[in-house]
Amino acid sequence: MDVTTLHSIGELSRRTGLPVRTIRFYSDSGVVAPTTRSPAGHRLYDLGALRRLELLRTLRELGIDLATVKRVLDRELSVAAVAAAHVAAMDVQIQVLQLRRSVLRVVADRGSDPEETKLMHRLTQLSGDERRRLIDDFIDGTFGPEPTDPAAVAMVRAATPDLPDDASSEQVAAWVELAELVGDQGFRARMRRAAERQASGRTLDIESAAGEELMEFTRRTVTEAVHAGVGPLSSAAAPVVEELVHRFAEVFARTPDAEFRDWMAQRFEEAHDPRVDRYWQLVWIVNGWQVVPNLVPVQPWITEALRAEPARREA
Repeated sequence: MDVTTLHSIGELSRRTGLPVRTIRFYSDSGVVAPTTRSPAGHRLYDLGALRRLELLRTLRELGIDLATVKRVLDRELSVAAVAAAHVAAMDVQIQVLQLRRSVLRVVADRGSDPEETKLMHRLTQLSGDERRRLIDDFIDGTFGPEPTDPAAVAMVRAATPDLPDDASSEQVAAWVELAELVGDQGFRARMRRAAERQASGRTLDIESAAGEELMEFTRRTVTEAVHAGVGPLSSAAAPVVEELVHRFAEVFARTPDAEFRDWMAQRFEEAHDPRVDRYWQLVWIVNGWQVVPNLVPVQPWITEALRAEPARREA
């Protein structure tokens, strides 16, 4: 087709792959008007109409609505401007789909019932501002408008969980669990006590008396065991616990017997609140932070391992 050639709707259909009725609709809508008509009244189109029709087809295939396409064809909008707007819109759609996929994956993996599924969907549908307000309400409700220990509040605020737009299924599950946790009034009281103790730098009596060298050895030993997949109730934990018991007994001039094990467990348990530990684990997951080994609490593992009877240990 050259600039002087005129063609019918049927010929345009063969060249563009568009159905005749679609081209007729575009013509009737004034989007691709015919160049002229034949003596018999049939619509005829020139090269410019063909190019206009090809661009129209491309933009429609990219999901751009017909009204916007017409403005592009009439040079009221540039293709670049329309493309940029649609990229932004598609980014939002992709983020929504990714979040929905993550929610569905969690539902499938956990075998969630209808109520849990609705709760999960509702919590993940909150906007970023709404999620931040939920955590702000938790912090304000935990420490009050005039906290006695601002350092504790600052520590918790510095680690505010922020669910990313492209959250993984693990992050979605962590966020849902975290949202449920912060709404528990009992947990708020426990969180306040733990945060104030940590912010003040106070240490357990057993840790102070044991000394930094023994505590560093304890943290390193337990962290290595955890990373190796050694559970506190497993048989593999027995030699680890025995060595720790003997080292602490030597420092405290005690006999490393069952009574001393119970004494150690009670002292280490003072620093351990499993729900508070879980809160920080969930924050790390939601924020996508790498867990720093030195920040992994060793007290829970030690307490559980010390309280485990040999007969109850896993084979």
